[in-house]
Order: sequence, then structure tokens, then C-alpha cells
Amino acid sequence: MTIKAATIPLHEDELIEGIRRWVSVESPTHDAGGVEAVLDEVEKDFAGLPVTLDRRPGIDGYGGTLKVSTSEPSNEKPILVLTHIDTVHPKGTLTGRLPFRRDGDKLYGPGLYDMKGGAYLAVAGYRALVRAGVPTARPVTFLFTPDEEVGSPTSRAIIEEEAKKAAFVLVTEPARDGGRIVTARKGVARFVLTVTGRPAHAGARHQDGRSAIRELAHQILVIEGMTDYARGITTTVGIIKGGSAANVIPENASCEIDLRVPDPVIGAEMLARLRGLTPVGPDVTLHIEGDLNRPPYPKTALTADVLVRAQAVASAIGFDLEDCPMTGGGSDGNFTAALGIPTLDGLGIDGAGAHTLDEHGLVSSIVPRARLLAGLMETLR
Repeated sequence: MTIKAATIPLHEDELIEGIRRWVSVESPTHDAGGVEAVLDEVEKDFAGLPVTLDRRPGIDGYGGTLKVSTSEPSNEKPILVLTHIDTVHPKGTLTGRLPFRRDGDKLYGPGLYDMKGGAYLAVAGYRALVRAGVPTARPVTFLFTPDEEVGSPTSRAIIEEEAKKAAFVLVTEPARDGGRIVTARKGVARFVLTVTGRPAHAGARHQDGRSAIRELAHQILVIEGMTDYARGITTTVGIIKGGSAANVIPENASCEIDLRVPDPVIGAEMLARLRGLTPVGPDVTLHIEGDLNRPPYPKTALTADVLVRAQAVASAIGFDLEDCPMTGGGSDGNFTAALGIPTLDGLGIDGAGAHTLDEHGLVSSIVPRARLLAGLMETLR
């Protein structure tokens, strides 16, 4: 296979500078102004290219979305390149404990690995194709969203709307385990369990009380005991609240639950188990709210076929491309895969340390991954 993207001009220093510009605009999810400022940078990088911009205002306190469509006339379904530009790092991280810097092959910065590095490389790859006069195999739609890190509450509908129009979806989430891409993800569910007991004086009338915290402790052991690694199920109680004072039998307690499941059948089973929790002690009540916020993303035959084609592109560029086993982390690719659209995820920069103060991308991956994204846009017919 001849892949023109394998030889189009792409310069490492220019790509690093572009990534630096995007990373230098901090954009934690709940900072709508920061997210909008990143979208301003994205628009600048599409300037002069044959595209149409559709920027939609944010809602519910979140930043907006940006849809960029190539303007080549075609009746073909497009390739959807899916990207989020929000991060988990609070504002000030860049000037504090995680400044943008290079240390050998490592390029550090908040959100650089997850996922501004990959997001920028997709734009740079497309720009390089245009400048080299290399047409894309079909139209391309880029979608930049503001709220993936909190479950995509305002962008899910837009993502699904665009995915239904697309032939393929390419997600620029970071690569895994030394450059592997993602072809399957677990579904994600979130719940809040609230326990109501009976308050009483902890000294004078201890026997009259019904401790919500005691009940919650029993329930936590039940919930955590639902984890089954062999079946790909994990349950995690991550936040606990309860009580009003040390000398009061607590009337209220609650916890937040994270559930990961490998497929819809097991997902339905686990939702029923959590919703069916019953009190262990007397005179207490349980109330549980929640649902799947990202459906399971199984590896289908269609996605496996696109993987083979991506591997051919990577081989032409000069490296081997593998996928990783189903990962427990969710992404917006869960939404598109659940609609039956062939979805390749983890196409972004290689590196490590997502969501930590060690977050970094590998410089050595920058040009190859930009070429891979460009090559997919060039060849996915």
C-alpha cells in the first residue's frame, strides 16, 4: 500500500510548539472560559484550510463545542474525528506543579497526554495533507467537546448525532501500553447510595439510634464484593459522607459508586444487583440512584476490520500497531461504538500519567502518530 501521509512534511519542532500552545491554555471541565479559549486556538489552526466551522455555545455552565467539516463536495459518509479539550487538572497546575517542559523524550503538561496532544496531531495531520495536495478518502468531520472528563453530559447528544452520519470514528484519546490503540472499552455506571437511619444521643440514648453509617459500612462491603475480575466486573466506592457530630448516632450517610462492565448483558445484571440492595439492619432505608453513563464498547467485526486497515497504514509509515485488551477506562468512543459505528480509539500521543502530576507524552511518538491519523484520513474509504 502506498501511503502518501508517510512522506508528507511534518516537523517535530512545529508539532511540539502547536501542542504547547494548546496545553498552555488551561481548560478544566468546569472552567467554561478556559475551554472556550482552547476552542479559539483550535479555530486558529484551521485558518486557511478548506473547512466550515460550526461553533455552538455551551449549556449548563460548560464550554461550547466546535464542529469542523471539510468542504470537499461528496455524498459519502464522513470520517468523524472525535476529541475532547477539557482536562481534569485545576487551573494553576501549569504554573505550579506541572509546567509545560521537555525532559529528553518526555513532554510534560496538564492534559498533554489526555488528550490535547492527540487532538492537536489530528488537526496537524489534516493540515499537512491539504498542504501536500493529498485528498482525504472521504469527507472529515472534527468534533471538539467540552465535558468528556465528567461523562459528557452536554455533548453526548451531539456526539451521537454526528456519529450516526459517519462511516468511521477516530478518537484521539491517548495511546496505551507503548503505543497500542483501543478497540474495546468497558461500560461505566455511576450511582449514589443514600442511607437514612434514626438519630439519637450517642451517650444517653444510644439504644434508640439506628446508625446510617453502620448500615452504609455493611453495604460498602457488599458492593465491593461484587467485583469479579474473571468476568470483567469492578465496583468501587470512591466517596463516603455521613454523620453530623461525634456524639450523635448518624441519621444520614451516603456513598458514590463506580461500576465497570464488559458488555450489555452483564451491565443489566449488575444494574439490577445494585438497585436491589436491601438493608442489613432494622429501621433503616436505602435509596439508590444512577445508571450507565457510558455503554459498553465491544470489539466488533467491523472495528476489527478497520484495525487491520490501520495496521497496514502504520506498517507503511514504519511501525507496528497493536490494540490492547478491553480497557476499563471510558471515553466518548463508548457512545459511537454502541451505535454500531466502527470506532478506533487511543489514536493519540503515546505517553503515561494521565490525570496525575506526572502526565507526559513521548516526543518520539509525535510525528508517527500524526502520520497515522493523516494516513487514516487518506485511506479509509
